[in-house]
Amino acid sequence: MFALGRYQDVSTIQRALHTAKTIAVVGLSGNELRASNFVGYYLKRHGYRMIPVNPRESEVLGERSYPSLTDVPVPVDIVNVFRAPSALPQIAREAVEIRAKTLWTQFGVINEEGARIAEEGGLTVVLDRCLKVEHARYVGRMHWLGFNTQRITSVRGGLQ
Repeated sequence: MFALGRYQDVSTIQRALHTAKTIAVVGLSGNELRASNFVGYYLKRHGYRMIPVNPRESEVLGERSYPSLTDVPVPVDIVNVFRAPSALPQIAREAVEIRAKTLWTQFGVINEEGARIAEEGGLTVVLDRCLKVEHARYVGRMHWLGFNTQRITSVRGGLQ
């Protein structure tokens, strides 16, 4: 049986988030209603260099889009995948070829062969986790309403 939990280690996730500077988003859509677009926007807004990888787009969120990972002209720290699970083995091969540091797949993108290819190629692998959600959780910007109130409790000042 495939042990998905080993690809969701908290310290691995935190290390990837804190050390990354450049994130290639495979499957990033120009459609503002798609989750990939929202995540790309979030990453860019939080200081990451975000690189769209989608052969159907020429530009997304003001950034040039590349047809494949092997066309990206700069080093990539995290390859964030918004594609069908069946596409993951090929994406993992490309991530290994460009010497990315981490292969990270969004919710539902689970493929054992893709994970194995990336691991054997020396990449850290995170599967079935949203990069935006994990960033918000571990960098301290998450609150039940989606923003950081700098409070641990809902009790407001003035109560004894």
